Amino acid sequence: MTIKKTAHSSWSGDIKSGKGSISTQSGALDKQPYGFNTRFEGKAGTNPEELVAAAHSGCFSMALSLALTEAGYTADDITTKATVSLDEVDDGFEVSHIALEVTAKIADISEETFNELCQQTKQGCPISKLMNAEISLSQKLN
Repeated sequence: MTIKKTAHSSWSGDIKSGKGSISTQSGALDKQPYGFNTRFEGKAGTNPEELVAAAHSGCFSMALSLALTEAGYTADDITTKATVSLDEVDDGFEVSHIALEVTAKIADISEETFNELCQQTKQGCPISKLMNAEISLSQKLN
């Protein structure tokens, strides 16, 4: 089974003064503005790194819930914070690190079992796996 979800973005102008918008299939984002100022200057709007962090934190929380369920536990609460690091390097920029911080309230689980399930989830989370995924590209010039 393959599930496909889409998002699209548009951009006009140069890198510094140009503007773009991002929309998602679900409508969670609908022409959400982004640009140089939202990515590098902290202005209102979103940016690609924030969206990756949101996807990773949400996916990790869900995947941990699955791992807990399979191990016979139910979480009262799982909160995951993902921090994406964008670093300037010699040839531009790169995402160098994603830090996941998870806190959870789970009855009757040992620290050791919780830690093991978190490590398994880090490896098995679909968005964690994405960071090593094959990327295909097609292009068309109008």
